[in-house]
Amino acid sequence: MGSLKVCICGGGALGHVISATMASHDDYQVQLLTGHPDLWEKEISISIPGEKAVTGRLTRISSDAREVIADVDYVILCLPGYLIDPTLRKIAPFLKKGVVVGSVVSSNGFFWMARSILPKENPFFGLQRVPYIARVIEYGHCAELKGYKNELKVAVSENGDKEVIRKIVETFFGTTTVLLKSFLAAALTNSNPLLHTARLYMLFKDYSPGTLYKEAPLFYEDWDEESSKLLIACDDEFQQILGRLPLGGEEIPPVLTHYDSIDSKSLTCKLRSIKPFKDIRLDMLRTMDGFAPDWQNRYFTEDIPYGLLIVKSFAVFFAIQTPSIDKILYWAQERMGKEYLIGGSLSGRDMADTGVPDNYVSSIGELLEV
Repeated sequence: MGSLKVCICGGGALGHVISATMASHDDYQVQLLTGHPDLWEKEISISIPGEKAVTGRLTRISSDAREVIADVDYVILCLPGYLIDPTLRKIAPFLKKGVVVGSVVSSNGFFWMARSILPKENPFFGLQRVPYIARVIEYGHCAELKGYKNELKVAVSENGDKEVIRKIVETFFGTTTVLLKSFLAAALTNSNPLLHTARLYMLFKDYSPGTLYKEAPLFYEDWDEESSKLLIACDDEFQQILGRLPLGGEEIPPVLTHYDSIDSKSLTCKLRSIKPFKDIRLDMLRTMDGFAPDWQNRYFTEDIPYGLLIVKSFAVFFAIQTPSIDKILYWAQERMGKEYLIGGSLSGRDMADTGVPDNYVSSIGELLEV
């Protein structure tokens, strides 16, 4: 294969871990596109519980796409949904013909954004779930790889050599990687958009302005059965949507199956016990007297407009009723000061600032023909 030149786009936790772990191997020359290049060192260290620390040396770090995109073979986006569109537009003019662009998060609208924005000669891929659970220890210097996936699933655009790209992705992350038959199996998920938002709703549905908490809640270790019940109800609605999609036999398992659970009680126990989920506290606004909810927390700004609303858009297309999902959306948009869902219709004033397919294609029906 020789030495591949790869550009990582994004300086979050996944950007830290993926760029450093790849750069620790001689097979890759890794460059980084970030909005804060002055805060990065070229040598990034990654701690891994129970294993030896890894150090990777980046070859180039820049906020200028021309400097880090023009000479690479692969581009990997490690970005929240709201940055996918502007970043694709930023890098598109400098992509060589045939350079492959991928995203480690695909349930944020990446596939229809890439199809709409990238040059036709550039293939793209997306993972069904992120390869790592990660957190930043010191920005631009070190991070922690908290957990791995045992298997990755990837979808590749029709203009790419799917098997070649699958093998390359497998080497990138050192994890067995399975090729999905349909991009929809990666573009839709019952992971974060349902998991995070169900938990947020149960945490703060009865919140009164001015209320302060002694500490930020542990997101998973304090998970309760009511959150599990709402998550299961949302997933039941999600599974109805999947039943109407041409997934070619590809399965997105129900949350109970994914977490080896049989009911809300066992699901609660499972989520509380997952080791990489330990010590994860919800980001909140800290005051002199305690903690208050942050309605601009990434669980809101990412998982509502670039997650749950995407799921809802497919439900609307198929005329599937989603009372549990709607309950979360109506509640969240009020707290966020946004307007998305009106009378069951996705016609709110803020819909243009979301990752729903209708912002990129004539209709969802167009995607079903791909």
